[in-house]
Amino acid sequence: MPIAEDPEPRPSEGREPDGSDPSGAGGKDPFADLVLDDEFVKGATVKEQSGRSRMLSARWKHTPPVDPGGRRSVNDGPPQARRRFGRKPKLQVVDPWGNVRPAKRRRALEWRTPLFVVLTLAVLLAALNIDGLRDWLHTGGSSAAHVPVPTVAPETARPTTAPPTVPADQPTVAHPWAGSPAEGWPNGADAFVLPEAKATGVFSADQVADQLQLVKDYLTAGNLDPKVVAGGRPEAALAMLQREERDVAANALDNPSQKNDPTSWFSRFDPRDAVPVGDVVKVQGRMTFEGDGDKGVLVHTDFSYVYPLRPGPEAAKRAVTPAPPAGSPKPTEPAAPQGGTAKPVGLLTPVDDAPADTWTTRTIVRRVDTFRFYDPGRYSVNPKKLAFAGQQTDPANSACDVYDGFFHPQFAQFDQLRPDTPGPRSTGPAEDPYDRSKDIPKAEGCGTVSRT
Repeated sequence: MPIAEDPEPRPSEGREPDGSDPSGAGGKDPFADLVLDDEFVKGATVKEQSGRSRMLSARWKHTPPVDPGGRRSVNDGPPQARRRFGRKPKLQVVDPWGNVRPAKRRRALEWRTPLFVVLTLAVLLAALNIDGLRDWLHTGGSSAAHVPVPTVAPETARPTTAPPTVPADQPTVAHPWAGSPAEGWPNGADAFVLPEAKATGVFSADQVADQLQLVKDYLTAGNLDPKVVAGGRPEAALAMLQREERDVAANALDNPSQKNDPTSWFSRFDPRDAVPVGDVVKVQGRMTFEGDGDKGVLVHTDFSYVYPLRPGPEAAKRAVTPAPPAGSPKPTEPAAPQGGTAKPVGLLTPVDDAPADTWTTRTIVRRVDTFRFYDPGRYSVNPKKLAFAGQQTDPANSACDVYDGFFHPQFAQFDQLRPDTPGPRSTGPAEDPYDRSKDIPKAEGCGTVSRT
């Protein structure tokens, strides 16, 4: 059978297209003796990438690969945090050996940090507002806020009605004016507004001004001095009186009795029984003057003093002890320690400050006094000293059957301790001690009050 010839002659293997021998060896194949064994493959200096590798390399030039997670090559850089829904990436906690801490530990740190910030802010706010913190503790953290009573200016004339009622509330050390219209009254001597001085009788306007100032100083020393209110002896007030007046007042202090009661002159509390809460005393009233018809001057004062008080160290004991009858001997002073001297009642050291939620009470004392400045040309007097032309004192919330030179308020927390023993009984309708539109009642005896 004849052999078919190729349509187009093909160049021989190992030869150039033109048929020449590339090695110039006269047509001998240079790879004829080449053995393609394992040793030849391992010794190759250039290794050809697989077809898949070349395909992926070409694709990754335009579209970098995305790590699906769970695997990471040692050649990869540190993992890049990804954002989700716009949130900031979470900070991974790495220990000194480069290991990522467990997620549970990270979550614990995440909630502890804001907690520490909140606690730090709370401590700072509490330090800046100690009073506010005490108020919060007093109210038990309730949202009910104390609504202050509107401020009232000193009187310029007698009021026509009693002060409006305020929400009843138990006063405490933190809120001594709770439930009292006196909260809006002036503080202490701010209520002693002096009228414009004018020449009266034999005294010039300047002399009358000095007399009004002297009356103000006396009222301050006898009713507002913290040491006197806490039971001390009112030496400054005594020094402002005429000699006769001073002797009578000093004798009342030394020998108190129902007819010679020092509380008609001065406001004092036995620190064993009642301790003032702070130094603020609320005061309301007015001062006027006129001629006495004998070329002298009369100065009229009508003021109500409201004293906030907390129980003293012996308040509970005295609540269960029947009050001594009128005219009984003066109570003995506390026994002196061995090797020392007796300590006057007025100088007893008060007990430590009571907690803010300790119940307190108030004693209201209204004094209507008239001071007289005699014509020194007709009377043997010291023109720079005071003399009384009239005195009226009406205390509210004070034992009316004790005459030891001190006011004795009652505290609500000891009501159940008081024995039901015979004694002075309240008579008449309840009176409002804040009502200054009326005169002081002249009836004697124990009355009742509608509020304190």
